[in-house]
Amino acid sequence: MRLTIFWERMAAHFGEAYADSFARDHVMSELGGRTVHEALEAGWGAKEVWRAVCVAVDVPAELR
Repeated sequence: MRLTIFWERMAAHFGEAYADSFARDHVMSELGGRTVHEALEAGWGAKEVWRAVCVAVDVPAELR
């Protein structure tokens, strides 16, 4: 998954304004105690991070 698609999905699920705030501030155990931004900077793939977000916030299956 390309980062542009990842950010489009984040914005679609959380809204434009909240997506970046969530990605910056929400620490997830699914990402090894990292935020979305930290995980991406650490080399996690966008697809892996999106899957972790989906699990953490119960994104409906049809939107995954």
